[in-house]
This record gives sequence, C-alpha cells and structure tokens, in this order.
Amino acid sequence: MITNTKPSSSYVHIPFCTQICYYCDFAKVYIKNQPVDAYLTSLLDEVEKSQITELKTLYIGGGTPTALSTKQLDYLLAGLTANLDLSKLHEFTVEANPGDLSDEKIKVLKKHHVNRVSLGVQTFDDKLLKKIGRSHTSQDVFDTIEKLRQNDFDNITIDLIYALPTQTMADVKKDVATLLNLNLPHVALYSLILENHTIFMNKMRRGRLDLPDEDLDFEMYNYIIDSLEAAGYDHYEISNFGKAGYQSAHNLMYWDNSEYYGFGAGASGYVNGIRYKNHGPIHHYLEATDKKVTQEVLTLNEQMEEELFLGLRKKSGVSLSRFSEKFDRSFESIYGDIADKLIQKQLLKLENDHIFMTRQGLMLGNDVFEAFILDED
Repeated sequence: MITNTKPSSSYVHIPFCTQICYYCDFAKVYIKNQPVDAYLTSLLDEVEKSQITELKTLYIGGGTPTALSTKQLDYLLAGLTANLDLSKLHEFTVEANPGDLSDEKIKVLKKHHVNRVSLGVQTFDDKLLKKIGRSHTSQDVFDTIEKLRQNDFDNITIDLIYALPTQTMADVKKDVATLLNLNLPHVALYSLILENHTIFMNKMRRGRLDLPDEDLDFEMYNYIIDSLEAAGYDHYEISNFGKAGYQSAHNLMYWDNSEYYGFGAGASGYVNGIRYKNHGPIHHYLEATDKKVTQEVLTLNEQMEEELFLGLRKKSGVSLSRFSEKFDRSFESIYGDIADKLIQKQLLKLENDHIFMTRQGLMLGNDVFEAFILDED
C-alpha cells in the first residue's frame, strides 16, 4: 500500500533528560555536557529539508523537551513553526517534566502556539517517585498545572503508571482520587512494563524488584477504568481516557495507522508506505547526511496486521468496510475464522461494521494481537 499524499502529522524527538528514570528505554541521554545546540540545528535542518507547510498535529516528545533551556526551547519552537500554516495546526503538544516547566518556558510555549501540554507525572506518591527515579514531587505537579491554567492552557494531559514496585491497591486509589480532584481533560494510565537495558530490568534479574502480581495488576486496571468512566472520561484507547473533545488527535493518528513524519535522533516515521527509523546515538545522528538508519517497505500481511494491532487499541476498534477499502480484500476472507474464535472467547465483539475488544480483551491484548499474525506466503 503506497500512498502519495503527504502525512499531516509529525513527531519530533528531543533526547535530553535532567534525570534518567529507572523504567525508561526511550532514546535519551543525560543532558549535561551534550551537544544540545548542535543537535537542535541538525534537527531543524532535517525538518526544513522535508519542506512541510501544513500539519494537523505536531508532537514534541523525548526524552524531556523542557530539559532544554528557555533560549533553546524558543529556538526549537520558532524553527519548527517557521514554515507552517498555523491555522491548519489543530493540536501542538509538548511533553514536559513538572520540575522543569518554569514561568519563562510556559511563556515560550504560548508564544509559539503550543496548545497541549503532556506532563510526565507517573504517580502522586513522593516516596514512589523517588523509587522510580523521578526528580519532581507531587507539589511540583500541582504548581505546574496551576501555572499552565493561569496562562490559559486548558488542554493538559498527564501520564500515570500503575503496578509500580511495592505499590498497593490503596496507593492506586489515592492516585486516582488525586487525579479526579485535579479535573484534567485527559490522562494516560499505563501498567509498568519492564524493558531491556533499564535499571528496573536489571533489578528484576537480580531478584530485587517487588512488583504487584498479575491478578493485582488486573484489579488495578479495572478499578481505574471504572473510576474514570464514572467520572465522565471516555476510555477511548487501551491506556487513554479523555473528556468530550479532548481525545489526543496525534495519538489517534497512530492508532488509525496513518502515515507521519519522524524527526530527530532515534525517531521513527511512516511515509509513502515505508517505515523508517533515524540514527539513535546523538553523535551518529549529527554525523549522518542521511538521518535514516533503517527503511522498510511493509508486506501486505504486515500492513494488515498493523491495521489490526493499532486499530484494536481503540474503543471503537477497526471498521471492516474501511479495512476492505484500504486493502482491497475483505476482512472476513482473511481473518473471519480468527475473529470468530476470539468472539467466542469473549475477547472481541462485532457490532455495526466494527470489531473491537471487550474489557477482558483489553486485559489480554497481546493474546488478541498475536492471534492475527499471519504466516508470510
């Protein structure tokens, strides 16, 4: 499936952090003594060469974009928006660490038309924050949200993680209660995943990580879903909850399996049917004329699998008519038997041309996704 239309979304990666969290395996480095200015220059050069003039969503993630100085952040945002028609830019998100977001940086965000801020909170428990390697406190979170609201930022989202080491059900209930009290329009809640090359994985291998068991993890997830839905949040994706009008347009683009640009060290993109990944280590990225280190044209089976893996993350699931139109093959002829078995197991439902996961399916998402993997011809 090759497309000739330009993507309308872009992800920009800032790999610098003021601390390295114990669970994180993203492309990132501690910011001290790094060639930050050279990186920003190279990044904006990569963006400029793509000659983008229109985007619907622009997302700056990391790392921690707000680890940049105020001057560096201003330079970055000015460069990214210089050639854009800002009247077409519906959602402009910047990730932020609550401890980094000063009054001056908030003014820079406002100056350059950022209209959505994503705060990496993870938990409101100060003891747990220290255990997972975060440098901010819960008070930093409350203060930052208040400052953002004073500067007319209403689209604020936070990330929370549950099933953290030593975390109890009572701890999760406290976090949810605090979240609801903040009355934010959007939140993403993730169960802790142990990734290779992280401090937590190393601790786990040495038997030094006390994690909740699988049953408690499921209990926490069910409690979170029930509590947020009762408070008026739409559970529109496995880990995401938004009030009316505040679903993440950028993330929905991923889950709709749409194409997008990816800029910066370690960033991934999907353009003209080709998935690519940029050089990860910063010095490799800076030295490379072609920033892309891998490019892959997906097979038809891989394209269809991705359509399902990503689409089934959404509450609305996958449209069977859209699937047929996109791939010129009927869903039933390829996946009918697989879907029937998952429906019988009460992991999937089929209603009004859409197939989607049940509550049980959401909890066993990997099992559902694996069932749709086809053997290559």
